[in-house]
Amino acid sequence: MMQPAPPAPIPVSLLTGFLGSGKTTLLNALLKHEGMSDTAVIVNEFGEIGIDHLLVEQVDEGILEMSSGCLCCTIRGDLVNTLEDLLRRLDNHRIKPFARVVIETTGLADPAPILHTIMTHPYLVMRYRLSAIVTTIDAINGMSTLDEQSESVKQAAVADRLVLTKTDLLEDEDDLAPLGSRLKALNPAAPQLIAAKDEASPEKLFDAGLYHPATKSPNVQRWLNEEAYKGKNHHHDQHHHDINRHDERIEAFCLTRENPVSESAFQMFIELLQAEYGKGLLRLKGIVALREDPDHPRVIHAVQHVLHPPARLENWPDDDRRTRLVFIMRDVNKKLIADLFNAFVDPHTTQSAAIAANMDNPLSLNPGRGLLDEG
Repeated sequence: MMQPAPPAPIPVSLLTGFLGSGKTTLLNALLKHEGMSDTAVIVNEFGEIGIDHLLVEQVDEGILEMSSGCLCCTIRGDLVNTLEDLLRRLDNHRIKPFARVVIETTGLADPAPILHTIMTHPYLVMRYRLSAIVTTIDAINGMSTLDEQSESVKQAAVADRLVLTKTDLLEDEDDLAPLGSRLKALNPAAPQLIAAKDEASPEKLFDAGLYHPATKSPNVQRWLNEEAYKGKNHHHDQHHHDINRHDERIEAFCLTRENPVSESAFQMFIELLQAEYGKGLLRLKGIVALREDPDHPRVIHAVQHVLHPPARLENWPDDDRRTRLVFIMRDVNKKLIADLFNAFVDPHTTQSAAIAANMDNPLSLNPGRGLLDEG
């Protein structure tokens, strides 16, 4: 008797942003949006969201259904328990089906530990997959917050979507340009959406993952947004250089390779990258052509030192068969990573590069799992 195929993983998005950046105001607006009808939202406290006017009803213990059809629940115990509990209720038909999960973080939260919770848990990683990180930025105080709070810089740097809030309070729309330019230098691939212009719809914010939500087919070009890195001047050139400036420490860039790479060499590169620069590796996205299996590319996605299980695509989504890796690094420059990558994927220098790096016991981004294993 054949086992039923496991359900497709549910995309999970994080809604983050520094204190006072308008995150909860955005969430309140989203909860009214009909595009949230198939969404489960996880918040720390119901009291933080304006549920009084959303015509809610309780559908199960600790879960409210908004007028839009969106399900809203609070974190019970910890995030693992909450995510597991949602799955149990879903599988037992105690709540209606949902197609995405949105997790609202606290204003001081580093997104990485939340993502690690999902990406390293043996059961959750089969049932959920990371889709998008959405970060709110206050148009009035955004520049000073970036200057004073290193965490806000990190939140902006790792985002897939940046939502500019409070733009309606600016005296002149042109006043937004310096902040927009700074965010573009910090994170060139993330679209900047204006909340006051209703640009921040659920589809634009949360459907930012590898797979198209309707067709379930991969959209690598949109996900990587490699074009955003072409011809990019590093932000050292756009601002007065100041070593104390938080965003001077972050660099976003793309590496490419025309020919397929050896799986073992690429795995060694990833292992050394994690062992030596794990703290500086804020985000890594990529599609990899492997010499051993060139017709089935692998998609990799890492947040700091944890790698999501690589996804094996059934075919290349288009005629572009290059290996493409997009990095967001802190305190590590592009040349160092490019030299390391070239050393490992060139078969003539792999051994010497490993010896030179004194790679005794590298900690794998994904221990015990090769890139040829299906995720």
